[in-house]
Amino acid sequence: MFNFSDSSNTLSRRCVWVNGPVIVGAGPSGLAVAAGLKKQGVPFVIVERSDCIASLWQKHTYDRLKLHLPKQFCQLPDFPFPDHYPRYPNKRQFVEYMESYASHFDIKPHFNESVETAKYDEACRLWRVRTAGIGGEVEYICQWLVVATGENAERVIPDIPRLDEFGGEVIHACDYKSGDKFKGQRVLVVGCGNSGMEVSLDLCDHHAKPAMAVRNAVHVLLREIMGKSTFELAMLLMRWLPLWIVDKAVLFLAWMVLGNMEKYGLKRPSTGPLELKNKYGKTPVLDVGALEKIRSREIEVVPGITSFSKAGVELVTGEKKMIDSVILATGYRSNVPYWLQESEMFGKNGFPKNPFPNGWKGEGGIYAVGFTRRGLAGASADAVRVSQDIAKIWKDDLKHKKQKVPTHRRCISTF
Repeated sequence: MFNFSDSSNTLSRRCVWVNGPVIVGAGPSGLAVAAGLKKQGVPFVIVERSDCIASLWQKHTYDRLKLHLPKQFCQLPDFPFPDHYPRYPNKRQFVEYMESYASHFDIKPHFNESVETAKYDEACRLWRVRTAGIGGEVEYICQWLVVATGENAERVIPDIPRLDEFGGEVIHACDYKSGDKFKGQRVLVVGCGNSGMEVSLDLCDHHAKPAMAVRNAVHVLLREIMGKSTFELAMLLMRWLPLWIVDKAVLFLAWMVLGNMEKYGLKRPSTGPLELKNKYGKTPVLDVGALEKIRSREIEVVPGITSFSKAGVELVTGEKKMIDSVILATGYRSNVPYWLQESEMFGKNGFPKNPFPNGWKGEGGIYAVGFTRRGLAGASADAVRVSQDIAKIWKDDLKHKKQKVPTHRRCISTF
């Protein structure tokens, strides 16, 4: 790695030649790619806008969070979870696992370094990745770019009429830690995915009075059936049966245990849960206790929202409810379109245009990891493909002595 500094500016401005890829993001996806490259002896730089690895888990998740799937489906390549960890590790354990992973493979991200732009220089056939951080501005020049910022980089704030006029507290679920400070309050939770359900449950446990706004149909499944993970059971059945039959089997088992949830305000989509996940990346809710609270009316399910007022909310039915606080469990989105100046591989939604399993590699040395909508298992699978592909090209270049730094220096600007 070579540095070219411009000392004429107050802040240090550097151009850095990277003899390997630049990885953007030090979450599970970025770390998994880095570990694969480390094993192959390929140099790299990994940049992270936050001050820690797995910042979404460390800073933007609620305290009671646990993995929704058994740990064997969530481990990163070549590094299983410790045997003494429970089947569903909690937030603290998962963060410890990630830190152990980075330490084991000696991965040292450049923290507090946010990517401003990344674009492919056609003349040089290289990537220019410009970052800004505490130490100033840097332009990395590299042959490969790995986009590992993931599906959940930015919170989604819905455009609900007059939300800004509401007089109580409004927070996104990424800023929610526990229901302790909401004790006794009437809290409206907007959204009924896994986060919305768990936040509502946590509010109940802290003696708040949650109402959950459910606009769309949603699949709610048991996390376990007969002692086995529903996901694990579905994967087992799919070895022998077509997806639509497995969908029907899973839904039948859920109905046997849960009964008809429509009377509580939870309508099921016409498309099965596995088909929805495969086609659209929409994850079913895996119940960890919220349904019991819904049945007992401790969690009230209400329909969609028309608008807010200073002291409450109006629902699509015309009903008006007085509330004290609002928690937006409205999900996240990719932030790739904000910094990546490329339109061939990624669409406007910040996801690869080619669906899984073909969305991990583009033209000109760009790769994507963590956009499969298949959780940590999907990210790990892509990380292995990416690291192996880059390592092969890098070793071939090294073998044939094609990697000559002086031929690229004419392309390196110092701002």
